Amino acid sequence: MQRIIDHFENIDPVIARVVTAAFTGETPITLGEPIAPDRYFRELASSVVSQQLSTKAAATIWRRFEELAGEVTPERVLVLDIDDMRRAGVSRQKAGYLQAMAGSVVSGEVDLQHIAGMDDDQVIAELTKLKGIGPWTAEMFLMFGLARPDVFSYLDLGLLRAFEIVYEKPGITRAEMELVVMKWAPYRTYAALALWHHRDKG
Repeated sequence: MQRIIDHFENIDPVIARVVTAAFTGETPITLGEPIAPDRYFRELASSVVSQQLSTKAAATIWRRFEELAGEVTPERVLVLDIDDMRRAGVSRQKAGYLQAMAGSVVSGEVDLQHIAGMDDDQVIAELTKLKGIGPWTAEMFLMFGLARPDVFSYLDLGLLRAFEIVYEKPGITRAEMELVVMKWAPYRTYAALALWHHRDKG
């Protein structure tokens, strides 16, 4: 971790302070480990179920959905009844997304088992073939599913707000932000995690 902190200190003292506080503070955060390939579909399904819901509501609906499916695999989700999913709290649109995702994986149209061997752009291209998975969800999967070290989501409003606060630049444009963020490579995920942490602790 010290190597990463040294990198930020050399190129951007502002984000270096935020990263240092987040990763070496009283309750340090971590990047985490990649999840196993047999959990990829479950992770993506959870993201779809959770979209546009509060954390508490998403957790309740996801628990009911897991109980319904037994095990959240493409094969299991593909044969679930839409009305049963609706009774578990999954919207009809999301239920349709989940079954379309499952069908794409079962048919081999989307290859989840080998995405760990793809580069970041290839992973995003592969995952966004799935109905209901957009670029932001794919970027979150890169960070939290694959634990990739150099990902930053310009689509995430939380990161934008945290960046504005840390750099004292309200209303900053994406182009202006990119000029700063590009310098953080190859550890942009660490900066993103630190910015979220900074925002959350207020």
